[in-house]
Amino acid sequence: MTYVSEKCVLEENIILKVLVFERKILRGILEPTKENQTWRIKNNEELDKLIKHGIIVNYIKAQRLCWFEHIQKMLEARAHKEVFKWNPLTRRPRGRTKYRWEDNII
Repeated sequence: MTYVSEKCVLEENIILKVLVFERKILRGILEPTKENQTWRIKNNEELDKLIKHGIIVNYIKAQRLCWFEHIQKMLEARAHKEVFKWNPLTRRPRGRTKYRWEDNII
């Protein structure tokens, strides 16, 4: 699920979708609870306790920091470093998002 996630911009709506998807997957992986001869799905508090508050967004942010450190150690001639340091000559078109990768590192 986190393949190439360290290289894309995480906007608020994407973060919310990832969190919803994570809960959906966790509910499918972790078995339902049987109480009083009826089955019920675990609630968010129970899921948090089971995964020890380790949400996927924190993992993605940690991976982004590792990728940033890796870019900083690269030689200047590498393509990834050139793209990271590249500054466009024109402004972004109207309606384009204002998020940049380096704004979203931390």
